[in-house]
Amino acid sequence: MKHRPRSPISTRAGRTEFLKINAAVSGWRDSYHWVLSLSWPRFALFLAGSYIVINLLFATLYALGGNCIADMTPGSFPQAFFFSVETLATVGYGHNYPATVYGHIVVTIEIFLGMIWIAVITGLIFVRFARPTARIVFSNCLVIAPFDGRLSLMFRVANLRHTSMAEAEFRMIYSRDERVLEGEDIRRFYELEVYPKRMISFPAALIIRHTIDELSPLYGITPERLEKEDAFFVASTLSLELVMAASVQSQQDYAVEDVRFGERFVDVYTQLESGRLTVDYGRLHETEPVPIVIAQSTSGGGS
Repeated sequence: MKHRPRSPISTRAGRTEFLKINAAVSGWRDSYHWVLSLSWPRFALFLAGSYIVINLLFATLYALGGNCIADMTPGSFPQAFFFSVETLATVGYGHNYPATVYGHIVVTIEIFLGMIWIAVITGLIFVRFARPTARIVFSNCLVIAPFDGRLSLMFRVANLRHTSMAEAEFRMIYSRDERVLEGEDIRRFYELEVYPKRMISFPAALIIRHTIDELSPLYGITPERLEKEDAFFVASTLSLELVMAASVQSQQDYAVEDVRFGERFVDVYTQLESGRLTVDYGRLHETEPVPIVIAQSTSGGGS
């Protein structure tokens, strides 16, 4: 017996999209996760759509019930719809009311479903508002340039909230295509050592660096090599949001075209005479060429 092939399920991780084939179908409990994952505009559209659908369903039942509602024109769908709206909200203005057993049964069912619907929607709205989110921005590129005399891979990360994050941890994964001894190409993943790796307080913006030395998987890196091995980077941060007292995580991925050689991030900090520091968030993504330092000879003799 042949099974019908299931439609591919799209899953995104950053800019990479995966199409899951022959994956298990989502259960009805996954609908809760689906609703929470909606953007706010789509969530609002979902609320409005479900509200209208419920009222349309019960308005149809009232319209088909003849004289089931007192003082309502039999078969009038607009009047039945607005009576459904009043019933679902349990307002009960008193002008219309169930006049038959059929009307009482439909109203009872709608009130019962309405209480469940309102309770579920209230819980979803509360969870969406109470759920902590990370307002973290990563630089839109990686730079590779000398820092303190050693070649380094760098990215910038900034806290957009006006309160400081605590116990921030920073990580970076580097992946590339490699050929194994059996002659097959596989994808390998390496966690790069970064500095700083942890910060007790994360108030504004930081540059995270990985030193490319003999122990680094990036040792001897060139633009051509990155292109050949289809390199990919993922930077992430995990920190404690102090207001909500909950951990929040954010990440950013970078492809080959996002890596800039021979450039560094511009300085976004300026110290005022009062000792305070200003941070220009408008320049978080800006880079500049690394200046070439020409060593001067110190040997004896003429200038």
